[in-house]
Amino acid sequence: MFKNQNVLVTGGAGMIGRELVQLLLDEGANVHVADLKHPEDMLDKVTFHHVDLRDFYDCVKICENMDYVFNLVGIKCSPRVCIEEPANIMGPMMQFNTNMLEAAMKQNVKWYLYTSTVGVYEPAEVLKEDDVWDTQPSKNDWFGGWAKRMGELQCQAYQRQYGEGRCSIVRPANVYGSYDNFDLDSAMVVPSLIRKAFSNGVLDVWGDGSSIRDFIHARDVARGMLFAVKNKITEPINLGSGEEITIKRIAEAVASEANVEIVWDTTKPKGDPRRVFDMSRAKSYGFEPQISIEDGISETIEWYLNNKELADIGKDVFKNLNEFKKQ
Repeated sequence: MFKNQNVLVTGGAGMIGRELVQLLLDEGANVHVADLKHPEDMLDKVTFHHVDLRDFYDCVKICENMDYVFNLVGIKCSPRVCIEEPANIMGPMMQFNTNMLEAAMKQNVKWYLYTSTVGVYEPAEVLKEDDVWDTQPSKNDWFGGWAKRMGELQCQAYQRQYGEGRCSIVRPANVYGSYDNFDLDSAMVVPSLIRKAFSNGVLDVWGDGSSIRDFIHARDVARGMLFAVKNKITEPINLGSGEEITIKRIAEAVASEANVEIVWDTTKPKGDPRRVFDMSRAKSYGFEPQISIEDGISETIEWYLNNKELADIGKDVFKNLNEFKKQ
């Protein structure tokens, strides 16, 4: 399907983007990557575009002659950043959403994939796709969640107006893997625990480990994205494991690899008791993740230990946006 096709991946230098780019290259695609970061190790494999996706005309330019567009761009951040710096999140994300879809449709691409987020959901034990519009996002994800919801709605608006769907919408769960952000001020659960375990000689974990979440490796997310486009799925689909994974299981896997003791700080909040994706829709189409949490964590730790200089890869996302200069 993608052999000799021109394929654009926005956010292609990020954690999921890199996995997707490699899968596309394996299929023989002519891959174009748009990102603020210069991925030196990718430049001999892809056509790279250093552009500001807040600029509509930049978006139109990079979508020219593209057959497929995978829009992965977004701002991944910790709960603290989501609460304290909401304008830095919502404004750019709304611009990314609108500009890229408008540009892709203007250039008449064959198919467009939009990457949404678990943040669109209201806190619930089981997260089902069709429940989104009967609820509101968590206050912890309020601004980013609404921004991503608007991106989904925009895709559906095109489908309604033109009578045909050319957009797939995926909602990844808690994603981890190589090239994640390991900065302790903004990292998510898995990279945060990995960094602490290998930096402090002990693994300090908030809560008692009983909270249940849904984790998925970035390569499985990339596989799910290709699957959605290949099968022309136009209704939103969850991309998670569907498996109930406790924070305790994550911490024990990390501590075992690092050979350190776990110290539970039960004075700290542990979050919602249970949040797991309903994966029945993706499974009904034939998609199943392949990487177990233990294998995925082991691979991520190996990458981290070999690439510590990139540990804060996502730390300056806002700075990069604000200081962007056109070349």
